[in-house]
Amino acid sequence: MKALVCKQPGMVEYITIPDPAMKKDHAIIRIKRIGICGTDLHAFEGTQPYFTYPRILGHELAGELVDMDNAPGFSKGELVTIIPYFNCETCIACLRGKPNCCVNMKVCGVHVDGGMVEYLLVPSTSLVQSQGLSLDELALIEPLAIGAHGVRRAQVEEDEFVLVVGAGPIGLGTMEFARMAGGKVIALDINEQRLNYCREKLKIEYTLNAISPDVGSALLDITNGGMPTVVIDATGSLKAINNAFQYMAHSGRYVLVGLQKGDISFSHPEFHKREATLMSSRNATRQDFDLVIDSIKNGFIKPEAYITHRVGFNNVSNVFSEWLNPASRVIKAMVEFD
Repeated sequence: MKALVCKQPGMVEYITIPDPAMKKDHAIIRIKRIGICGTDLHAFEGTQPYFTYPRILGHELAGELVDMDNAPGFSKGELVTIIPYFNCETCIACLRGKPNCCVNMKVCGVHVDGGMVEYLLVPSTSLVQSQGLSLDELALIEPLAIGAHGVRRAQVEEDEFVLVVGAGPIGLGTMEFARMAGGKVIALDINEQRLNYCREKLKIEYTLNAISPDVGSALLDITNGGMPTVVIDATGSLKAINNAFQYMAHSGRYVLVGLQKGDISFSHPEFHKREATLMSSRNATRQDFDLVIDSIKNGFIKPEAYITHRVGFNNVSNVFSEWLNPASRVIKAMVEFD
């Protein structure tokens, strides 16, 4: 079968590999959709910290269940997606109900080869039923679950101001779930087109351009002098992460959803006097996936609106690098398989 492999930073190409062989407690999926995410693009750039080359990319996926073992409730031929964080079930995190940060984590398309293939073998425990969702919706559950998990980590409360830094797909989902939790969302990005999307599509009331010299003053005005009590980074940009510490209110929480390779740095006195909380948010849990599915089914979120670009699997290598260019105006690129 054909697979798209990232051989080294800046290089993706098609190779031929054997079809997967069925294994105990596993399932085989015929891939129908793959969403391109920041992890894929960062891997292509060479800035993904958990990545080794060569690697077959892709974990935002939807497809048809071809075969399975030990998958009660599932039937051959049905549409599925997966929870692409393959955990060990025996480490301290797994035993404490936090499989999303498993000590021995194998993320599909990062630590192990991913879904840019015609057929993919996955653990049966990772399967998620479609519950009537479309292929596009199924492929978008995972990135939305990332945002849902970050908001749950932040414990957003009714009417508190939530600053979401980064208006890419993860940031957009974060904004939607923060608003569903009752937060007053402020979007911050350097890309005016994405800020327009926030205003027009998501109806976000407050949007700020990060390159403006008066972001701090604008946040003071919006929050009535208090600053946001929740700041969530969804950029993975070291500059953006370090810069946003100054925007956090006294008693605030700062959640890092975005990921990068470098060391973050901030003023300890400024952080300390706020009695601030800094936390990371890694991956998502089945609870978050269930929340996303319910939210889509009930019409609270319409993720297909995120899709700005579509491409056939056989043409991905020709356009992949273009999605790194802001001029492409891509929010979510969706790969379609024949």
